[in-house]
Amino acid sequence: MSKTRYLVTGGAGFIGSHVAKTLAAAGHEVIVLDNLSTGRRANLDDATGRIELVEGSITDLETVESCCRGVDCVFHQAALPSVPRSVVDPLASDEHNVGGTLRVFWGAHRQGVRRVVFAASSSVYGDTIELPKHEGMPVRPLSPYAVNKCVGEMYGAVFNNLYGLSTIGLRYFNVFGPHQDPQSQYAAVVPKFITSFLDGQAPVIHGDGTQSRDFTFVENVVEANLAACAAPGTAGGRSYNIALGGRITVTDLCLKIRALVGSEAEPQYDAARAGDVKHSQADISLAREHLGYAGKVDLDEGLRRTVDWYRTRAQAGGGGKACS
Repeated sequence: MSKTRYLVTGGAGFIGSHVAKTLAAAGHEVIVLDNLSTGRRANLDDATGRIELVEGSITDLETVESCCRGVDCVFHQAALPSVPRSVVDPLASDEHNVGGTLRVFWGAHRQGVRRVVFAASSSVYGDTIELPKHEGMPVRPLSPYAVNKCVGEMYGAVFNNLYGLSTIGLRYFNVFGPHQDPQSQYAAVVPKFITSFLDGQAPVIHGDGTQSRDFTFVENVVEANLAACAAPGTAGGRSYNIALGGRITVTDLCLKIRALVGSEAEPQYDAARAGDVKHSQADISLAREHLGYAGKVDLDEGLRRTVDWYRTRAQAGGGGKACS
């Protein structure tokens, strides 16, 4: 991509901060819009002076439009994340994930933005028997969060086809990596497992541990976002699976992390969480064909890098819990 101006919504969050810093490191002008409800300024500390941080919400159209001025592409990563959180508070999830996303599309359209690349989710597939999951399958959301993401995709297609705003959705499958918050009750399993083992505690697995996921290192997701931004116009108006195309059980993942940390703690099991699917695996052939996505970092290498990052943070802070 030539040097230009980009907006990353949710750019102080886990995935968004990786996208924003990659763009800034390439010499681009980067604006981050984040209300800091789940994002953290510290996630952008190593890009100070290269990223403009606007503290505000995607639910405020005036703020969104202001941030979209002169922007070539919006990377829309902002959301109120988590399936369990949406089960507890579906109204808040809808306000941010549907209402906020609509305002991002509308604001981008009104300001003449070329393309919006937005974070979709594998949760839209629901608990289907067929694996791997491919984009031609019907959506069967099991949670308010999954419904939110379905609606976001439908709005994306409408804005692409009706308003001429090019949109590409990326259906993320269980992303992990540095800067993922392990402290939230809704945190993903990888940072929770790592920090539990670093603290010498037994991690908790919800369900019997045989549920499987297509875990994807965050660097692959950044690659997908940049590829989607640069993809030809014919790729617009649809969503693509972003993962590695494999799967591993949650118990086996936990044991891999235990070996990397060097712990002897045994995982504990608790009740399954409402809205969770049993198995998930992605067919990534369309992303490879239409976007040029490769997914260059495999699971083992991604886990090694992630454990090393949390261990370094833990040593600096005096314990695994200092790694948020």
